[in-house]
Amino acid sequence: MPTINVDKYALFEELGQQYTADSFQQLCFDFGIELDKDTEDDPARPKDQAPELAIEIPANRYDMLCFEGIAMHLNIFRGKHGTPKYRLLDIPESKMQSITVTKETAQVRPYVAGAILRNLKFTEATYNSFIGLQDKLHQNLARQRTLVSIGTHDLDTIQGPFTYEALSPKDIKFAPLNQTKEMDGEELMAFYNNDKHLGRFLHIIRDKPVYPVIFDANRVVCSLPPIINGNHSKITLNTTNVFIEITATDQTKLDIVCNIMVAMFSKYCEEQFTIEPVKIISDHNGTTRITPSLAVRTMDVELDYLNQSCGLNESPASISKLLSKMAYTTEPSEDPKLIRVAVPPTRADVLHACDVMEDVAIAYGFNNLPRSSPNKAATIGKPLMINKLSDIVRNECAMAGWVEVMPLILCSHEENFEWLNRVDDGTTAVKLANPKSVEYQVVRTSLLPGLLKTIRENKSVALPLKITETSDIALKDDTCERRARNERHWAAAFYGKTSGFEVVHGLLDRVLSMLRISFITHEEGLTGKSVDFEVKQNPSPSDGYFIEEINEPTFFHGRAAAIYLRLGGKVHRIGEFGVLHPTVLEKFDLKYPMSTLEVNLEIFL
Repeated sequence: MPTINVDKYALFEELGQQYTADSFQQLCFDFGIELDKDTEDDPARPKDQAPELAIEIPANRYDMLCFEGIAMHLNIFRGKHGTPKYRLLDIPESKMQSITVTKETAQVRPYVAGAILRNLKFTEATYNSFIGLQDKLHQNLARQRTLVSIGTHDLDTIQGPFTYEALSPKDIKFAPLNQTKEMDGEELMAFYNNDKHLGRFLHIIRDKPVYPVIFDANRVVCSLPPIINGNHSKITLNTTNVFIEITATDQTKLDIVCNIMVAMFSKYCEEQFTIEPVKIISDHNGTTRITPSLAVRTMDVELDYLNQSCGLNESPASISKLLSKMAYTTEPSEDPKLIRVAVPPTRADVLHACDVMEDVAIAYGFNNLPRSSPNKAATIGKPLMINKLSDIVRNECAMAGWVEVMPLILCSHEENFEWLNRVDDGTTAVKLANPKSVEYQVVRTSLLPGLLKTIRENKSVALPLKITETSDIALKDDTCERRARNERHWAAAFYGKTSGFEVVHGLLDRVLSMLRISFITHEEGLTGKSVDFEVKQNPSPSDGYFIEEINEPTFFHGRAAAIYLRLGGKVHRIGEFGVLHPTVLEKFDLKYPMSTLEVNLEIFL
């Protein structure tokens, strides 16, 4: 979930009330957000900096990705004021600012929207919040600018009508934001190639035959979306009229972003919550229209559905009051069993009656809902058998004095193979196509790398260390729909001044004994080194497990064994244990001997 940092004192002033840490945390919980951090008492906070609140916002609430959205919705929830009435200025189309779209833009970013905020009054805080909202939308809804990018300009420095075109990189020349030198498209790509902030967006258009660009009436470049704005029209604290242009590859997300941007900051306009529209002229693809739409959607929701889902018995008037706390407006429907709900333009996340029902539950208070619903569930919940088995193994390990750890499921290719003296044959490991770091290249095919790294990072802890993990690995499998499958494994590692081979062996005996799997001799289990071979002679009177010495490079020679399980007339190799080879310990920067154990639990089901 995205985390928004807001000025604590400014937020409490906007809310018109001072809160203790506990009372504000309770308010956040009641509303469905989470207070992650309060820097009031943080010794690392500079003395001249106001304390901040780090607030986690649900991933679907794009309208709360800024100070203004959080303050507004908390005030609505507390009944301090109602839902704002957003409106477009009523001006003739002939006098509107316009953006004319050329057909070449279809090769890169075909859609565009625009809006104007008039007579704004920026402060340093609101200016930073304005820029911050753009950044948060770019990161989340816009998927790192690949779907949507936002450009904001000082309207008094440029002149409409505007055009949205797509030209060869050599034909686009302008001074980028905060630069004085003019560059063409190719020079700009080279200039920002190593830039930590903008370099990660260049790939979106770098290899395109044409680059998107927005010009004003005098052919001044306003922006090169989705990379950077022009320096000529940059907004400052003194900007009063803001021109917003938004380009996109997805028209639905384009409209959502446009509505949120203007809704959040139109409160600072001289005429609050009033937006000047922009006409988009795009005749070549039939998308000529007026933006933003700010359309209020209406939904007819069954009253019985809302009540029964929440276990309530509220009247239409009471439900309407609850919904008003969540920024909805309601009106009676022609059908008394229905309630007509008006969804504000900022709530693009509301798609179904269940979304409205969730907000009713939040407004009522989750802790206030009846503990049992009159509609009893017709299903019986129970754990998956593999999870139940895993819990049994975890409990037995814990009672034997072993500490459970939970490493990441991703690791580097070297850690999974080379560092364990294993060879990648290309048929087992699921590899990430575009890993962000060498630490996360493959999905582990063994639990051992995670255990070894955990011990490496905890070498300061008193020895011996006895850790265990029961979790999934992933393996390629062309017989599965997704061509890969999870497999539940159990592993343990003993690290101390002695190898602890007998300790690991004892843990294996203990856990399998509690699973009602008895030990049998090698002869009873029948000689055999392959997996899943048929028992055809001298069958043992009972199933069980046995071990057989192996010589594998992961383990010290003569100090390792494979674990075999005899079940239903077949013998399966289910794992191995032993003392790790010194080269493995060296790769993981460990100086004492270590014994490990790993078992496939799936075979016990």
